[in-house]
Amino acid sequence: MGADGDDMTILVTGAAGFIGFHVARALLDRGETVVGVDNLNDYYEVSLKEARLAQLHASDRFVFQKLDIADRSAVNSLFEAHPQIDRIIQLAAQAGVRYSLINPAAYVHSNLNGHFNIMEAARERGTTKHLVFASSSSLYAGLTTPPFKVTDATDTPISLYAATKKSGEAMCHSYAHLFDIPTTSLRFFTVYGPWGRPDMAAQIFPGKIVKGEPIDVFNNGQMRRDFTYIDDIVAGVVSALDRPPSGADGKAPYAVYNLGNNRAENLMDFIKMIEHELNRKAEINFLPMQPGDVSETWADIDSARRDLGYDPATPISEGVPKLIAWFREYYGV
Repeated sequence: MGADGDDMTILVTGAAGFIGFHVARALLDRGETVVGVDNLNDYYEVSLKEARLAQLHASDRFVFQKLDIADRSAVNSLFEAHPQIDRIIQLAAQAGVRYSLINPAAYVHSNLNGHFNIMEAARERGTTKHLVFASSSSLYAGLTTPPFKVTDATDTPISLYAATKKSGEAMCHSYAHLFDIPTTSLRFFTVYGPWGRPDMAAQIFPGKIVKGEPIDVFNNGQMRRDFTYIDDIVAGVVSALDRPPSGADGKAPYAVYNLGNNRAENLMDFIKMIEHELNRKAEINFLPMQPGDVSETWADIDSARRDLGYDPATPISEGVPKLIAWFREYYGV
């Protein structure tokens, strides 16, 4: 049940994804009914997505439908089949800064058209108590004064991925204003942990190290990241879900928060921890900065602490061993 004691049916889009899987599992664990959707695309290995779903299907309160949120008729059919959906966690998206340089159309398809379809479905039904949208710390790329605050100007994104997430936030605000749909945007900072995406550094590095392959490290290793363990992100998402913005003084019922670990770690230190847990040395291929990337991320989480009770509790000294323990088990290392 939600914080108000009501039974909830929650739609989690991108439920077979890294964050979506963990969020759905947390909601099921506290007794919610979860409708999960995902298109199970092959951006990375579908077998990992299916393995996540198998975990969720262990609950009889989990219902899954394979669909693409960019398919308007499929989204409408979903809501017609599940009229009890009253809260939405919109995590489905094409992720990744670097891939947006290769296949930009995928980002327009999912992050703009797909996101629009979810918001339209929420508007048409008029029963949505809260919509939580997954944004990104990539909006801060190009800024030079960390820690980054939600009040910092983010109107000049330097990657298409960031541009679509900024657009998603703007769309959320407009629907909150026009149709009084309580909406919260959450900017995630470098999420890592068990069941993570294979295209992310935290998964790429151990995978290549155990194979004896070199790992690519950009900006010649001068990178700092606000590595945020998945359990802390999930706690923030669920806490946000339970606290829809009310709107006041004529403002839209809309809020935006950073969810990070509130500290910037040296990427090389993160790599050393992975080496230690694997008991293997990494061969490193130092490269210049990638277009659209950023040398440092660091979240100011003051407003999330104040409004959501968000309190990340997992330093990388605890998170990396948990990640590698899962990695060893899942991949049979």
